[in-house]
Amino acid sequence: MDIKDHIRSIPDFPKPGINFYDISTLLAHADAWQVTMGRLSKEVRAWQPDILAGIESRGFLTAAPLALKLGCGFIMVRKKGKLPGPTISHTYDLEYGSDTIEIQADAIKPGQRVVVLDDLLATGGTASAAIELFRKVGAEVVGVAAIIELNFLKGREKLDVPVATLVSYDE
Repeated sequence: MDIKDHIRSIPDFPKPGINFYDISTLLAHADAWQVTMGRLSKEVRAWQPDILAGIESRGFLTAAPLALKLGCGFIMVRKKGKLPGPTISHTYDLEYGSDTIEIQADAIKPGQRVVVLDDLLATGGTASAAIELFRKVGAEVVGVAAIIELNFLKGREKLDVPVATLVSYDE
């Protein structure tokens, strides 16, 4: 099955010149979603993770069912102020400004093997920030995985861990 056949492209969203790759059509197709989770589990299982970390918000849709399938834990990487209780944050630079991501302070134990997941790898900025956040708390980030990769944005080059993606686009 070609997973690309189930990913919708929406031109000029969220602004003119951007081509948005929408996984909602993939999620709505049960067989395609099962195949996607099966292929991602094969990639991620090889890294022997203790916990999967989903980047807000579509990364939750990828990481949570995959964690269940692999029998490991799941945690959320969220924007500042969205998680209850004590948090650990990491601020990183964007093209115009900065952003902050957080995890709950008790979510990771030092030495745990973490795989960071999202639906899409674009510039690599948020994935790189998540890697730094987990290293700050003593975790071992063993990989990054996503359904889609936008090759032309070269996000993979910003990451110093193995990367697995299922489909890619060159424009």
